[in-house]
Amino acid sequence: MILLLDTTEDHCGRRLTDMLDAAGRKDYEYVDTTEKKIFHCLGCNHCWLKTPGVCSIKDDYEPILKKMSAAGQVWLISDTKFGFVTYRTKNIIDRVMPLVTMNLHFQGKQMRHVLRYNHNPDFGIIFSGDGDREYLAKWCERLTVNFGTHSLGVYPLDQMKEAAACM
Repeated sequence: MILLLDTTEDHCGRRLTDMLDAAGRKDYEYVDTTEKKIFHCLGCNHCWLKTPGVCSIKDDYEPILKKMSAAGQVWLISDTKFGFVTYRTKNIIDRVMPLVTMNLHFQGKQMRHVLRYNHNPDFGIIFSGDGDREYLAKWCERLTVNFGTHSLGVYPLDQMKEAAACM
C-alpha cells in the first residue's frame, strides 16, 4: 500500500490522487493532515522505555503511524520554507521513532537503531515552493538509511508525474 501524507496548505496531494485515479490505481491511501493536530516530539523516550512502540502524546498522529508501519511506500507532500519541509512534515517524521528501538548496533561503520518491526516503508518527498532539492534528497536518504529502507526520490510539484511513476 502507498500512503500519501499531504501537509500542504493548498492540498497539493489531491492533484496526485486525481492522477492515480485516472491511471486506475487503487493501492493508495491519501491523508490530508492540515486539519489534524500533530504535535512535535517531546523527546520523552516513552515510546522506547515505558510504552514500547506507542507514542505517549495523545493527538491525531497514532492512526497515521499505524498506517505508516503497514505501508510499502510513504510519500510526504510538503510545502517548503527556507529550503526545507515545513514544521507539519517535520513533526510527522520526528514522531516515527516508535518504529525503532532505543538499542543501537553497528551497520558498517555507522550506528543505527535496531528496528522494532521486520517491515518499514520506503519514503519519498514531493514538495512545493523553493525547496533545496539536493538537501531534501540527502535528508530523505538519511531517513531511509535509519529505517533500513530506500529513498524513492525527491520531486518538485511540477514533476509529480515522475514521482507517480515511482509508485
